[in-house]
Amino acid sequence: MPAYKRVLVAIDLTEEAPQVLDKAKAVCEAHHAELMLMHVVEPVGYAYGGDIPMDLSELQDQLDKAAREQLHTYGSRYGVAAERQVVTVGRPESEIHRVSQEFGVDLVVVGSHGRKGFQLLLGSTANGVLHGTECDVLAVRIH
Repeated sequence: MPAYKRVLVAIDLTEEAPQVLDKAKAVCEAHHAELMLMHVVEPVGYAYGGDIPMDLSELQDQLDKAAREQLHTYGSRYGVAAERQVVTVGRPESEIHRVSQEFGVDLVVVGSHGRKGFQLLLGSTANGVLHGTECDVLAVRIH
């Protein structure tokens, strides 16, 4: 088993996040690795297909601020310093790939709902992260 030095855990800030964080923390403790937290805020325009004739920047800023506050709460609870907490805006898979490369991450930890068949192939963020990340990926099954 490779020794991990830097572990990035990408969470969705739901009540399921602690399941993923607990597993990531255990891996970090076993490997004496540094834990990083990440959350990706999807652009508001995505939800509306980009066809809304209004400025959504204020709403986007509010979502970004709320995500930073929630991530900071998890950071405090899991002992992760502010400089190792990342909130970005974009597509989760591509942002996780970018940040993992930028910070030299050895392992990415994401949650997975354990869907089967086509749902897993077509819709899973975990699957998207797996295909395109250069480091190891641990998908934690959400119960």
